[in-house]
This record gives sequence, C-alpha cells and structure tokens, in this order.
Amino acid sequence: MTFDDPARAGAPPTDWAAVWRTALRHGRTIANAALDVVFPPSCLACRKAVAAHGALCPACWRQVGFIEKPYCERLGTPFAYDLGVPGLQSPEAMANPPVYQRARAVARFDDGPVRALIHRLKYGDRMELAKPLGLWMARAGAELLAEADLLVPVPLHRRRLIWRQFNQAHALAEVIGRASGKRVDPFALARVKRTAPQVGLTRSQRADNVQGAFKVPEAGSLAITGRNVLLIDDVLTSGATLNAAARALLRGGATRVDVLVFARVVSAS
Repeated sequence: MTFDDPARAGAPPTDWAAVWRTALRHGRTIANAALDVVFPPSCLACRKAVAAHGALCPACWRQVGFIEKPYCERLGTPFAYDLGVPGLQSPEAMANPPVYQRARAVARFDDGPVRALIHRLKYGDRMELAKPLGLWMARAGAELLAEADLLVPVPLHRRRLIWRQFNQAHALAEVIGRASGKRVDPFALARVKRTAPQVGLTRSQRADNVQGAFKVPEAGSLAITGRNVLLIDDVLTSGATLNAAARALLRGGATRVDVLVFARVVSAS
C-alpha cells in the first residue's frame, strides 16, 4: 500500500538537484545582503561607496586606461587608429618579436588606479583584490583562454615566496582558472635563480637579470609537453621576465606560449 498524494499522481519526480541549486542561490543572496550591511561595498581603489563589492567608482573607472581593439596582435598594445587590417602587428613587434606568441592585458599600467590596485595586491596583503582583477583578466583574455590547455603562473623564487607569503600571479591564475574552467599548474615552471628587482633597470639590464632564471622541472615537462600554455602575471613592463619564462616553457616541451596580465606598460611611441 502506498500513501502518495493523489494530486501528484503521474507528476514527474522532484528534481532535488535543482531544488538544492535554488536553495544555494537564495542562501548566497541572503549572505551577500548581510555582508553588505556589515561591510558596505566600497571602491577597490579609493574606498568610496559603490553599488556592489569588487567594483570601481565612476571617477576611478574613468581613469582606467582599458586596452581594447584595435591593438597589436602580437604585443596587445593599443593602436591610435583602426586601420581595418585584422591581425596587424606593431612596428615594435616586427622589429623585436617576443618569445611568446601573443600578449593581452586589461589596462595600461600608469599612475592611476591600475598601479595602485596592483601594488596593493602585490605588497599590501590585499588578497581580496585577486578575484576582481582575475575576472577582468578572464574577460580580456577570452580569446587566448579558448585556445589554452593549461594556465601557468609566473613563479617566485622560493626565498621571495617565503618572505612575501603568497604569489600574486598564482592567486590571479586560480581566479582565471575557475572562471574559464582551465587547469592551473603552479609547479610546471620553477624560478631557479634569485634575481634582483627589475625596478630601475634598463631593458637590456632586465633581460640580463632574468637570463636563466626559469626552468621546467621533470614533472612540469610532463604537464606542458605538446600543450598550449597561457602564462599568467600581474604586470608586463619590458617583457624580459615573461620572455625568459616563455623560453623555458618552450624548451620544456610546450607547443605555444601566450601571455595574460592585468596591466602592461605602453610606451608613448
């Protein structure tokens, strides 16, 4: 004998997975509302009140130099004018092509909010910035992510990692990996040479400083061989560090290496 409700006779079985997803969604909505009461949303850069967490206020947003098409296919640097030629490369890319295949960035690295955000993430223990910055990177690098097999963050030397306690490139890569569904391997590349800080060095000095700084360990070679690797970092300046890292990955067996950063230096020329 059964005691089923006659009104439900012939009804499809309950989709408990859908019920659970709905409950979780409502739970997150309530939790976020409570969070907004305790910690009201504020601008990531200037801390003024904004509508939602992880956002910039209108004033800071206007100061960000977002990099959008048209840009150099190779370096990802913006063009002043749209020449209507797809895949166009800049004179710099043709005269001094990088080791990596393509680079993309969210914004210009300047004296505005972008520089402040990166410095707070990198040196100010503001780990919560990794999520919004990483999500912006995932959108800016959607084309590269679609073709990537593996995300590899630029590693720190073990002594610097012990001193700093975290690697901002790894934190960004984890956010991008979750957003894109791509696997992140922080052990595919190792920094075997403790280099001096790049700040203040010329382009040639930067290249010399990071020469031989990276190596693909045996386990890393198994992970990257025959695969398209997307190298993740916070900033691209001269490109010396990313060139050195890309060179090591290609020697280690990667088929191709692309680069995705949050910000890049764009020369006045």
